[in-house]
Amino acid sequence: MAEPLQVTLSDDLMQDIADAVESGNAPTADELVSRALEAYFDVDRKKRLDGLRARVDKAINDPRPSVPIGEAFERIRQETSRRHGSS
Repeated sequence: MAEPLQVTLSDDLMQDIADAVESGNAPTADELVSRALEAYFDVDRKKRLDGLRARVDKAINDPRPSVPIGEAFERIRQETSRRHGSS
């Protein structure tokens, strides 16, 4: 559900928005601002996803020998116990 939001924009941005709507490049000021914000967040999501992919690739290409799953879970249990002081 869309909610109204009030923002303050510079005179230059307001003029750019008005020009885009007047020229037909954007249907409305609301739509133009919504599209701009969606594009911004799409780029942000892509950066985070690219970072995650890079970490996965680094892990996959790690030259160190693999650790068997049982041993990995045991290490996690031991570290968790050590950090939380439980057994």
